[in-house]
Amino acid sequence: MTLDPVHFEGIAQLARRIRYDVGEDDHRDFARTVWAEFLDPLVDDGRTVLEPLGEQGRHSAPIEDVALTDEPFETVHGLDSGTINPTTFTNGLVLDIAQAAMSATPSDLELHRARTLVMTVHTNDRTVDVSESDWEMGDEGYIRSQIRQAPRVDRFAEGVVHALALYLAESKHALTQAEVVDDLLVLDGPLYPKGLFKWADRHPELAALLDEDDRVREVVSNYVELVERFVTRDVPLVGFVKNPATKVITRTVQKKGAHAPWVDDTAFFTRVLERGGFDPDTEQWERDTNHLTCTNWFASRGGADHPLSTDGDALGVERRLDDEDYEPTFCAIYDPRNDLVYRLEAPYAFTKDAATREDLRLFALQEIAARNGPPLAVAKADELARISRDEKRALTATLEETFEARRMRDYDDTRWD
Repeated sequence: MTLDPVHFEGIAQLARRIRYDVGEDDHRDFARTVWAEFLDPLVDDGRTVLEPLGEQGRHSAPIEDVALTDEPFETVHGLDSGTINPTTFTNGLVLDIAQAAMSATPSDLELHRARTLVMTVHTNDRTVDVSESDWEMGDEGYIRSQIRQAPRVDRFAEGVVHALALYLAESKHALTQAEVVDDLLVLDGPLYPKGLFKWADRHPELAALLDEDDRVREVVSNYVELVERFVTRDVPLVGFVKNPATKVITRTVQKKGAHAPWVDDTAFFTRVLERGGFDPDTEQWERDTNHLTCTNWFASRGGADHPLSTDGDALGVERRLDDEDYEPTFCAIYDPRNDLVYRLEAPYAFTKDAATREDLRLFALQEIAARNGPPLAVAKADELARISRDEKRALTATLEETFEARRMRDYDDTRWD
């Protein structure tokens, strides 16, 4: 069954019934107003949640020119973790398996071979023995693997096993391989485990895990230690977020009584950073696709960034450096060719130095301009850590045989094959 032209027209008629009196230009104008009047600093209930580092400003760079600039870091390493996705079996087990890998630019095949594997298992059946293991070695020492039992929860079991497997594998692999990084490490994703920190807003049962469960604190402790290691060695550490979804600016502006028409902060930065003008020939606004644009760096203390801010408690994890050194900072970078905003994150320990934060931003701009996408080290790490669809199916079949239980299926499995 497909949509006939009459069906398309019916949908279009419905859409035309939605009144939309505010145009694109009005959204851009209000975004510029928020940029100029709200962010230096952005205060929520008396607490500063966003603050510029140095002078607040927007910057642009010709794509062809910045792509040909000298790279500020001689070598770059990337790190990512991929999973099979949380899977439920008919015997009540819920599990996920994550593998983390590190890439190097220029390539280091021996480093690329190394993996950290974590299987996280949840069960509410107390007769089931999930024997947590110490780290086991395989592939002549290139693979480290471990099985961990997830905390028992009545709801969200799939989300819990996924987050713990993903972040444990990523953080452990980063700590294991930290010494090979000489110039820069780029995490594929946020600097800290924001997927865990967001539990505080999702459900009281998940929020309780943040306060009470040692396994969650272990994950946070790993990332805290990672920052400490790189600060001690004076090697920058950043997170490159391909799909940022923060809402700190949007929510705070709305709480102040202003109409913020964006779904999240990414949409806001798109409006702020997009360049262009009215084309009299087409009678439409045309985007400038010849320049990358970016913001200054900001200290971020709201939302999922709060636990590692100066007034956060890091979930009770001990911090050896000054609290401000761990504080998340970021800049936003807009690529008009794909109409995408990226978020580059780094701990304040590095971005408090103006020269370092400019080198980090130039690195991201140069890589995005040259590759029309994420930095090469991130793309390579993503490829190394990814578990393909066929591999996921094969692993699931092996697990079904091992557990003598089937994967729980629903009608969509049959519907979509």
